[in-house]
Amino acid sequence: MSEDLLDATDHEIIALLQEDARRTFSDIASRVSLSTAAVKRRVDRLRRDGVITGFTAQVDHAKLGLGIEAFCQLRFFGSTKVDEIVQTTTRLPEAQAVFTIAGEADAVVWLRGRDMAHLQHTIDELRRSHHITSTRTLIVLDSWIRGQAWPNPA
Repeated sequence: MSEDLLDATDHEIIALLQEDARRTFSDIASRVSLSTAAVKRRVDRLRRDGVITGFTAQVDHAKLGLGIEAFCQLRFFGSTKVDEIVQTTTRLPEAQAVFTIAGEADAVVWLRGRDMAHLQHTIDELRRSHHITSTRTLIVLDSWIRGQAWPNPA
């Protein structure tokens, strides 16, 4: 579906669902001045057309014991294929996502760990790959993600 086929109401519905995916069609309808049935039809269309690809729960990973978050830039040998880059990183359960990139690094992997020792062990595991020539790790101090509710300060 082309961006120009979405109107302002579609964008508003998407934003409301990103804020809270459990929001009812009735609640959305009252916020966008449509009937509940009209909102359901729009959400069904957005799902059918692949604009909305799923609904997820936002999790506080620190409460699950994964309080350390980092991004690790990876450099690979020049002959390494993109598929090998992805396989090298996604085999680790600590890897949340991998991004192959253009620039000095070849990839950035988003990691979560219990503590600094766990993160160090994970980076050591990455370095054991015969394809990786160097790493550079950036520890996350705080974060903000578009479309996710942000806790109010106490």
